[in-house]
Amino acid sequence: MAASPAYGEEKGGSSSLGEPEYGHDPASGGIFASDYKRHDDLKEMLDSNKDSLKLEAMKRIVAMIARGKNASDLFPAVVKNVACKNIEVKKLVYVYLVRYAEEQQDLALLSISTFQRGLKDPNQLIRASALRVLSSIRVPIIVPIMMLAIKEAASDMSPYVRKTAAHAIPKLYSLDSDQKDQLIEVIEKLLADKTTLVAGSVVMAFEEVCPERIDLIHKNYRKLCNLLIDVEEWGQVVIINMLTRYARTQFLSPNQNESLLEESAEKAFYGSEEEDTKDAKAEAASLAKRKPYVMDPDHRLLLRNTKPLLQSRNAAVVMAVAQLYFHLAPKAEVGVIAKALVRLLRSHSEVQYVVLQNVATMSIKRRGMFEPYLKSFYIRSTDPTQIKILKLEVLTNLANETNISTILREFQTYIRSMDKDFVAATIQAIGRCATNIGKVRDTCLNGLVQLLSNRDELVVAESVVVIKKLLQMQPAQHSEIIKHMAKLTDNIQVPMARASILWLIGEYCEHVPKIAPDVLRKMAKSFTNEEDIVKLQVINLAAKLYLTNSKQSKLLTQYVLNLAKYDQNYDIRDRARFIRQLIVPTEKSGALNKYAKKLFLAQKPAPILESSFKDRDHFQLGSLSHLLNAKAVGYQELPDWPDEAPDPSVRNVEVPEWTKCTSREKRKEKVEKPFYSDSEGESGPTESADSEPESDSEESGSSSSSGTSSSSSDEEDEEEEEEEEEGSGEQSEDKEGEEEEEKRKKRKEKGGPRKASPGSVGSEEEEAEGKKVKKAARPQGKKSRAETSSEEASASESSSSGSDSGTEAPTVVEAKRRKTAPSSKAGPKEISLLDLDDFTPPPPQPVPSSSIISTSLVTDLEGLTLTDTSLAPALLSPAFGAVRTYELLHRMAGEGLSVEYCFSRRPFPGDPHMVAVQIQISNNTDAEVKSLRVSEPKLLAGMRIQEFPEIESLAPGDTASVVMGIDFCDSTQTANFQLCTHTRHFYVSIQPPVGELMAPVFMSENEFRKEQEHLARRGEGKLTGMSEITEKLTLPEKCRSDHAIVQQVTSAANVGRVPCGADNEYRFAAKTVTSGSLVLITLEWREGAAAQLTVNSEKMVIGTMLVKDIIQALAQ
Repeated sequence: MAASPAYGEEKGGSSSLGEPEYGHDPASGGIFASDYKRHDDLKEMLDSNKDSLKLEAMKRIVAMIARGKNASDLFPAVVKNVACKNIEVKKLVYVYLVRYAEEQQDLALLSISTFQRGLKDPNQLIRASALRVLSSIRVPIIVPIMMLAIKEAASDMSPYVRKTAAHAIPKLYSLDSDQKDQLIEVIEKLLADKTTLVAGSVVMAFEEVCPERIDLIHKNYRKLCNLLIDVEEWGQVVIINMLTRYARTQFLSPNQNESLLEESAEKAFYGSEEEDTKDAKAEAASLAKRKPYVMDPDHRLLLRNTKPLLQSRNAAVVMAVAQLYFHLAPKAEVGVIAKALVRLLRSHSEVQYVVLQNVATMSIKRRGMFEPYLKSFYIRSTDPTQIKILKLEVLTNLANETNISTILREFQTYIRSMDKDFVAATIQAIGRCATNIGKVRDTCLNGLVQLLSNRDELVVAESVVVIKKLLQMQPAQHSEIIKHMAKLTDNIQVPMARASILWLIGEYCEHVPKIAPDVLRKMAKSFTNEEDIVKLQVINLAAKLYLTNSKQSKLLTQYVLNLAKYDQNYDIRDRARFIRQLIVPTEKSGALNKYAKKLFLAQKPAPILESSFKDRDHFQLGSLSHLLNAKAVGYQELPDWPDEAPDPSVRNVEVPEWTKCTSREKRKEKVEKPFYSDSEGESGPTESADSEPESDSEESGSSSSSGTSSSSSDEEDEEEEEEEEEGSGEQSEDKEGEEEEEKRKKRKEKGGPRKASPGSVGSEEEEAEGKKVKKAARPQGKKSRAETSSEEASASESSSSGSDSGTEAPTVVEAKRRKTAPSSKAGPKEISLLDLDDFTPPPPQPVPSSSIISTSLVTDLEGLTLTDTSLAPALLSPAFGAVRTYELLHRMAGEGLSVEYCFSRRPFPGDPHMVAVQIQISNNTDAEVKSLRVSEPKLLAGMRIQEFPEIESLAPGDTASVVMGIDFCDSTQTANFQLCTHTRHFYVSIQPPVGELMAPVFMSENEFRKEQEHLARRGEGKLTGMSEITEKLTLPEKCRSDHAIVQQVTSAANVGRVPCGADNEYRFAAKTVTSGSLVLITLEWREGAAAQLTVNSEKMVIGTMLVKDIIQALAQ
C-alpha cells in the first residue's frame, strides 16, 4: 500500500482501491488505512505540555468512542494522563478508561496506584470515576483493593460516589462470589441511605447479590416506599419489582376472604329476623375463627405510594406499577391500571408489543378491567402484524354477550385485510368467540361457511380448520356443512385443511354415508402425491369406513393400506401395519380385533379453544420470562401468598428525621397542651367538663340575637373573641397564656376601643343571656329541667369526655348521661369567664323531641318576626336526627367492631379551627375490646388531628361515643389514620363534605350586603367568577315552600340564615372553620319553579363544590 499523504490533503475525496481512506470528521482522527501512522496527531497532542491540546485530543477520542470507532490503540497515550492536574482532562481520561480498562487489563494495572489516589480526590466526579475504572478491571488479583475501595466509597459524603459504590458491588460479586458476606454488609449499610440517588442502585445490587435476604429490607421497607416517587426512573422499576416479591412474602392475599364477605351479605339480605336472632351468637363465634381480611397498613402504603407513578412518562415504570397492582392489589382496586396501560398503546410499536402481551394475560382473569377501553384495541391498518395479532387476542378475551356483535363486525372487516397471517388469526379468533359464547355459535359457523367460497386459499383453509373444531360440538345438526366441505377436497390444496376435512368425514361418516366412500376413492387416487399429514388421515378414513361400511370400502381400504405399506415415511408405514392388524381379522390378530370399532369410533370430546396466554400469569408480569413464555436466566419466581401473615413489627423503626415536619409537630403540641390541661386550670374538673359546653352556646346565641343591628353585633363579636381568648388563657399553662395575650393585644390594636375590664363584660353578657333564656323558656316550659339537661348531655357527650381529663372518661352513653345531668344543674350558679366559651345550649332552652318540626317552626317564624331574638339561639343547635351518619368501619371488616361517624356541627372544644367529628363505636363481639385509640395519622401538609382519649375497655354489646377534632385546612382531602384495639389495627379514613368545613355566621341584612359588595370588589381585579359562582336551577314541587328550601340548604351545609325583607329571597352565611373565610349564599326564587343560586366566597374551590351540593340537595 502506498504511503499516505499528509492529513488534510484531498480531504473527503474519493479514493481508488489500495489508497488510504480519509476521515470525514475531525473526531475520526484522520487516516484509517495505515496502521503504523494511525492517530499520530492525537498521540502528539496527548504528549504535549499544553492542557488545551490534551483536552482537545480527549474530546476527539471520546467523540470517536461515541460514534462506535475503535480507539483502543490510544490506551498507553491516554493512561499516562490519568495524573493530569486539569480536572476536565482527568474526567475525560476516566471516561475513556472505563470503556477500555477491561480490554487492556495489563496496562490498566500499571496505573492502579493512580486510580487509588483518585479515590481520595476532592472532586466527587473523579472519586466516582476512579472507582468505576477500578471495578472495570476484571483481574482477580485486585479483588482486595476493590473491596476496600467499595467500603470506603459506601461511607463517602457524596451520594453520587455512594451510588457508584452500589454499581461496583455486582461487578465485584461476578468476579469473586466468595466476597458475598462482606458485600452484604456494604449493601445493608447502603440500604439505610436516605438519598434517592442511591436507593435504586443499591436495590439493584441487592437483587444481583442476595435477593433471598429479605430481612435486609424489613427496616428499610417504609423508607423505600416513601422515597419511591423521587427515585430516578430505572431505579423505580428495580425497586417496584423487588417490593412486589417482598410483599408476596410478608402480607396476606387481599382477595382471600371475598367469598366470606359475599356469603355474609347474602345472609343479611335473605335472612329473616327470627333467623338473625338465632344465628347472632353463632355468627359472633365464627367471626373470631374466620377473621375477615384487614389490609396491613404497610401493604396499603406500598399501593398508595406507587399509584401516582402510573402517570410516569417512562413506559417501564408504568408497566412495573401495573404488574405490582395486578399481583398485590385487591380486585376492586386493580382497575386503576387499565387507563395507564391503554395510554402506553400510543407509544412505539416495541412498547405496544410488550404492553399488549401483559394486557392479554391480564384480560383473561380481569376482563371487566379493560372493557371500557374496548375501542383502544381496535386494529389500525398501519399496525405491524405482531401488534395486530396481540390486539386480536385481547379483543377475543374481552368478548362477551353484550359486546360480541360489535367485535364480530370488526372481525368481518379484518378478514378483508391483505395480511394473510392476520386474516388466519382473525378466523381463529372468530372460532374462539363461537366456542365461548353459545348464542353466536350458529352465526359464526354460517359466516365461516361463507368464507369457504373465498378466492384466497389460505382463508378457506383456516376456515376449514376452525369449522372442524366447531362442528365437533353439534355434529348431528350440521351434516349439510360436512357435505359442503367434502366437495372442497378437489379445490383446497393446503395440507392442514385437507386433513381436517378428511378427519371430519371419517369421524361423522354415519351422517354422510353416500359421500364418504366417494371421498376415499378420490383420495386413494392421489395418495402418493399427498403430504404426510393428509396420508395419515386417509388411512384413518379408510379404517373407519371399513368398520362401518365394509361392503363399499373393503377393497379401497386394502388398496390404501398396501400403498401406505411401502411409503417412504416410516410413520405412515407403521400406522398402516398397526391398522391392518387391528381391523382386518386374521388368525394371528389377538383380542384387540373385537374392540376395533370402540377404539376408532369412540366419542371424542370437543376441543376447547383457549388463549395462548392462559397459563402465562405464573410468570411475573412485565418480565422477560413472561414475554418469552419460558424461564429466562436470572428470573426469580413470584412467591405464593403466605397462609398466615409474618410479624409486621419487623418493619417498625424510629421515624427518621427527614420525615418529621418540625413546624407541624410544634403546632400539634400547642394544640394538645391546652386541650389536656383544661382540668388543671382554676375551675374544677366538673366545671370544665360541663359548664363549658353550656356557655359557648350562650355566646353564640348572643351573637345571633344581636344580628338585627350591625353596630351592636360588631362590638359583641369582638368582645366574645376577646373573652374566648381570656378563658382559654386562664386554663392553659404560662407559656400558652403569654401567647394568647400577645394575640389579644394585636386584636385590640386592630379592633379599636374596648370596654374597660373583661370581667365586667362577662357579667353584663351573663345578665343579658339570663333574660333571653327566660324569654325562650316561657312558651316551652312544660319540659322538666332534668330531662333537658340529660338530652343536652347526650348531644354533647363527646366534648365533655374530650375535655375532662381529671375524671375518668365514661365510654357508655348511659353512664355519661347519669354523670352529666347533676353537674349541668349546678352550672348557672357559678359565674365565671369560662361559661362564655362553651357549646351546649343553656339548660332552660329544651331540645325538642321532633327535631324536624322544631327547625321548620324556627325558620318560618324567623322570616315573619325579624326583631324577635328569643328564637335565634335555636338555630345554633342543629337537629341531630337530620345529621347524616357515615360508616367508618364495617362490622365484618372490623371483626365485630363497627364504627360510625357524623359531623356534629358543634365547635370542637380543643381548637376552634378543627371540625368536630362524633364517632360511635359498637362492640358486636362476645369479648371485651380494650385500649381503643387512634394512632399513626397520615395527613397531607397542614392538616392536623386531635385524637379522642383512649377508651380503656368496651364491654360486649356496648356502644361508646367520642369526639375527635380534625383540621382539614378548608379542603375535602381525606384524613387517614389507624383505629387500634389491644389486638388489631384497622386502617380508616374520614372525608368531609364541603358543607361541614364551615360554621354558621349570624349577621344582619345590611351586613350581608356590605360583605357581598366587598367580596365582589375584591374579585374585580381577578378573573370573572373567582369570588362569585352563579347557577340557575329548577326547584322540584316538594321543595317550593320556605321551610323545605331552608331545611335542604342547611342539611347540605352548616350555614346560618340571614334575615331578608324580600319574600322570594333566602340568604345564608357561614365562615370556613380553618381560615375563617366568609361564604355567602343567596337563593332567589323567581317565577314558577325557576331559581338562581349565588355563592360568594374568596375560596373558589369551596364555592364551586358548595353550589353543586346545594343544587343536589334541593333536587332531592
